[in-house]
Amino acid sequence: MFRTYFKIAWRNLLKDRQFTFLNLLGLSTGLACTLLIYLWVNDELQVDRYNEKDAQLFQVMANHSNEGGIKTIEHTPGLLADALKAEIPEVEFATTVVPASWFSGKGIISFGETKLKAGGQFISKDYFNVFTCPFIDGDREAVVRDKNTIAISEAMAVKLFGKTEGVTGKSIRWEQAEFTGLYRIGGVFKENPANATNQFEVLLNFEQFKARRPGMEQWGNSDPSTFVILKAGTDKDVFNRKLSSFLTTKQKDIEAQLFAIRYSDKYLHGQFENGIQAGGRITYVRLFSVIAVFILIIACINFMNLSTAKAAGRIKEVGIKKVVGALRSSLIAQHLIESILLTSIALLFAIGILALLMPQFNNITGKQIELRPDTPLIAAILIVTLITGLLSGSYPALYLSGFSPAAVLKGKMKNSAGELLVRRGLVVFQFAVSVIFIVSVIVVYRQIEFIQNKNLGYNRDHIIHFEIPLEMDSVDLKAAESFLAELRNIPGVVSASSYYHNLTGGHGAISDFEWPGKAPGRNIEFSNLEVGYNFMETMGMKMKEGRFLSQNENASREIIFNEAAIQSMGLKDPVGKTVKFWGMEKQIVGVVKNFNFESLYESVKPCFFQTYPVMPNIMVKMQAGTEEQTIARVQKTFQDHHKGLVFDYQFLDENYKALYAPERRVGVLSRYFAGLAILISCLGLFGLAAFTAQRRQKEIGIRKVVGASVSDVVMMLSMDFLKLLAIALVIAFPLIGWVMYEWLSNFAFRIDLDAGVFIIAAAGITAITLTTVGYQAIKAALLDPVKSLKVE
Repeated sequence: MFRTYFKIAWRNLLKDRQFTFLNLLGLSTGLACTLLIYLWVNDELQVDRYNEKDAQLFQVMANHSNEGGIKTIEHTPGLLADALKAEIPEVEFATTVVPASWFSGKGIISFGETKLKAGGQFISKDYFNVFTCPFIDGDREAVVRDKNTIAISEAMAVKLFGKTEGVTGKSIRWEQAEFTGLYRIGGVFKENPANATNQFEVLLNFEQFKARRPGMEQWGNSDPSTFVILKAGTDKDVFNRKLSSFLTTKQKDIEAQLFAIRYSDKYLHGQFENGIQAGGRITYVRLFSVIAVFILIIACINFMNLSTAKAAGRIKEVGIKKVVGALRSSLIAQHLIESILLTSIALLFAIGILALLMPQFNNITGKQIELRPDTPLIAAILIVTLITGLLSGSYPALYLSGFSPAAVLKGKMKNSAGELLVRRGLVVFQFAVSVIFIVSVIVVYRQIEFIQNKNLGYNRDHIIHFEIPLEMDSVDLKAAESFLAELRNIPGVVSASSYYHNLTGGHGAISDFEWPGKAPGRNIEFSNLEVGYNFMETMGMKMKEGRFLSQNENASREIIFNEAAIQSMGLKDPVGKTVKFWGMEKQIVGVVKNFNFESLYESVKPCFFQTYPVMPNIMVKMQAGTEEQTIARVQKTFQDHHKGLVFDYQFLDENYKALYAPERRVGVLSRYFAGLAILISCLGLFGLAAFTAQRRQKEIGIRKVVGASVSDVVMMLSMDFLKLLAIALVIAFPLIGWVMYEWLSNFAFRIDLDAGVFIIAAAGITAITLTTVGYQAIKAALLDPVKSLKVE
């Protein structure tokens, strides 16, 4: 029986090739989009879930209260890990980590004549009990036992020595700021998987970091990150209650409240508003999951509309089958099999499309997704195909099998109001989804453009930065100062400076501050921006009052705050006043106007500048139009001072854009998927317009005979669809307006959601509709009425 059904289905598909082509194109495109999104979503859900103790692995976060609300940061005191393990029984292991991303650039690892860039991460004891990091050679405990021992990745070992075994015990040089020196290799580890957010090539001992960085022994300093393994069966809520006031027990004036979040959840749920978890990348996962469903539904709607619109060609077949005894269930089965067969053929085309698009898709998303025929993927493909076939074929099957055989054979079939209502409702749904996609794309594009071009309070154009090896001894400092002086004399160089903490996040924070008039127990967190001489001038920052930092020995006793910091402290006439932190007293010499030194998701927070003669990250501002020649001269000067090192520079503007890479990728993907969704809708609209024109062929002929012009006929056929479009606009605009308003509210700085967005969307979808429908309408209007009215 099923063989007969498949044979009939195949003949029907070959019989009406226009119908088959339109549905195949729509279904294969919809299935390809859905499978692409499935692969992306599945990859996102697996990020950072590679650790063996994933369910017990938590990161300690801190909520800092300020006048503007609560700010959540992932930086915690360097003393915290040991204290948690010693004092909270639920903690089995705890480790302190300074990730490679904490530094503004990579370090340099060298052996003999080979010098390579590498990301270095500092770790404390218990690290290997917390994170999964398998070693393929050497002793992993040596790294956390001896501060002059490091471990390198498998790939780095191959690059340096051409092998991974027998490298333990060799001495190599690590060059990164004050941590530059000779180290002994204690072992070789396997790299983290590609879907791990934390990537590094070198592991160093945290004791080395503590020895070179002041303030690590103070509870008021928050530079590293803290991770814990909770004992099996621990109640996270109970643990968080113990954690909440832990810092206050160590230092009473610290108002920060600690809490723990599962490490593997942080990637998707890493956004916090006023101290409460409020989403993150999970928003995009949900968004694209909804987009996949809508695209698939649109493709199914095309099949439904086209099948029901051409039902007149198959009602006699249904009537005859019913007369000879066919049951309705067998008719439904036949039409569902026809739908599933068409969907299965579309799946083959979809897989081909998927294979062609995968390299470009990976390039856009920044991922390394592979089309592997594993069990989950095969199951997902089969389930999606079956659902699509059943969904798209269900209504046509029920509709065609429900005709009365007597009415069919007498030719008395008429379109019922219910049938027209369903078909028009499906068209309205397609229009509404298309409008939602168009508005979303416009808003996301405008917001990203706004972010990229916003005045941040400093000038990031024509600036490159790179790192130099720098040990904080007098010889190295003098050489670095000489290097900077030479850079400033290069033709095309406007200014040159240096810094430690950059202006795109990744800086430390301090709360252990004293200032005149500070209320007892009051605490404010200040971002710490350590820079070299002339940094603020190079960046084009503007002073509200006072002056820039000195460029001599007096600079070590000076400090500059931003407007937000002065406002939070409640200081009046701050210039000349003295503040104290880390046992040092510094005089306020100026107040810089507020500028954005974090993501634009955040409002401007309190921060301060302290300066040193030179820092390990060099910044060079160039004259516009001379970049190529100037960079070549800077490179020569770099190589004269640092022989054998690679000149690896970046543009500051590109670093800023990288902050919003996820949003930019979402914007690009949204445009592609919106375009495909509209294309699928147009295919259905095109076919529906063709069948509508064919059904009203005699009516059009009569109208032309009595004087109707071509434009009259085109308008008549187009108005049916434009009325449905108007209904869709009324439904879609309020819905997508609310969704986009909620999305924009995540940004502290955002565009206005004005009427222009909706006008552009309405005009765009109207033009698309008229173009799609107009072709069939004009074709029908130009047909000779004699042929239209001819009776067979």
